[in-house]
Amino acid sequence: MPQLSDLDRRILAVLQKDASGSMQELAQAVNSSPATCWRRLRALEDRGVIGPPVRHVDPAAVGRGMDAFVQVRMKSQDAAARAEFQRAMEAEPAITEVYSISGEWDYLLHLVVRDIADLESILMRRVLEHENVAGTATMFVLRRIKQGTEVPLSP
Repeated sequence: MPQLSDLDRRILAVLQKDASGSMQELAQAVNSSPATCWRRLRALEDRGVIGPPVRHVDPAAVGRGMDAFVQVRMKSQDAAARAEFQRAMEAEPAITEVYSISGEWDYLLHLVVRDIADLESILMRRVLEHENVAGTATMFVLRRIKQGTEVPLSP
């Protein structure tokens, strides 16, 4: 686990809330200089602590107003079968998150789709037709209560 200084934590806390400010604004927010903040940001990127800045898109505003979670059970736990399944899921843009999970199911997929027909199409052609999938169970999101992007930064 990377060691984070207090300044690193302050920088990360600010960036997780809003990464759109200038280096000067970031430096003021964390009580440091722009040059120091720039060096710290590059070091955090180089260490893999942070990735590139992105902007979040409201799914409903772009016609993707339906969320579903799909639990997947594999036919085999073979490494090659799992790798092939993961590659196939990564290739589908509507599948926004893929988790390998413990318990009765092997994977949990998060899909952001237009409607039930879109969901059915993706499930049928991408998930259920995959040769290594034994079965699925789908849960529909009625309403998003909390959607977070911030990772707790306590030491």
